Amino acid sequence: MSGEVVVVGSGVAGLATAVVLAESGWSVRVWSREPAERTCSAVAGALWWPYRVEPEELVGDWSLDSLRVYEELARTPEDTGVRLVAGVMAGTTLAGLGAWGAGVAGLTDGSDGLRAVLPLIDMPAHLRYLRRRLEAAGGVVELRGVTRLAEAAPSAGHAVVNCTGMGARELVPDGGVRPVRGQLVVVENPGVEEWYVGATGGTDSVYLFPQPYGLVLGGTAQEDQWEQEPDPAVARAIVERCAWVRPEVAGAQVLEHRVGLRPARDGGVRLGAERLASGALCVHNYGHGGAGVTVAWGCAREAARLVGG
Repeated sequence: MSGEVVVVGSGVAGLATAVVLAESGWSVRVWSREPAERTCSAVAGALWWPYRVEPEELVGDWSLDSLRVYEELARTPEDTGVRLVAGVMAGTTLAGLGAWGAGVAGLTDGSDGLRAVLPLIDMPAHLRYLRRRLEAAGGVVELRGVTRLAEAAPSAGHAVVNCTGMGARELVPDGGVRPVRGQLVVVENPGVEEWYVGATGGTDSVYLFPQPYGLVLGGTAQEDQWEQEPDPAVARAIVERCAWVRPEVAGAQVLEHRVGLRPARDGGVRLGAERLASGALCVHNYGHGGAGVTVAWGCAREAARLVGG
């Protein structure tokens, strides 16, 4: 393949898509109004698992495609930020999974829930890895904002790829894109080695993810909430819920508070092509909800196919 492509957005969806395109021979530029480390992707937990994402009939294949990539990247965790870590999905059973569950090796029902060894991703490190990989393939990242996707068309000789997450609400515009606010707390790890996800319901959840930089405690899923400042009361409640599971976290030193707005979309992920008013090809890849990391590579490959098709 050859030709100019502009990818708008530098979260995990944008960078993964840009990498696939650049490694397929396209000349790729990523435009982003903010650095990758300031995107929603950077504050994610981030455990591979299909969560709050539709359409169900497509998500399984996208997720499994991504799982295979992460399993390979986990061979060099110090470079990629991806590790395979054991843990338990409480309140979940093999029988309760979709068809995609058959594609995940090693899932077993236990007395405390579904046990698994899954990719757990250090997102700041992983985003840096994706940028290095993109640049090694000849791609570039530019801090450049746009108010409409059409603004990128003159610079994209072949196609514009829209990976703008929440930004798609205004850029497309797509009023079906809505925030699902997630808040979490990072504490010094008191010795937790396995991840844990509790049964979720409503706006509150319980999860513990041991990362190299600390133990990530979560979380929330507040629909249509735009506030990006951490709420101290919510943070205390998160620590309390996690302490029910692992009492030793109650006294752990807090290192950081994080808030991210998951880019949900009515009807699920939009992954398709259209022509802009100028006639330029535009491929949309947004609306990944709470599973941007989980479906990133599967969606990236489909987006690249649409660019080439």
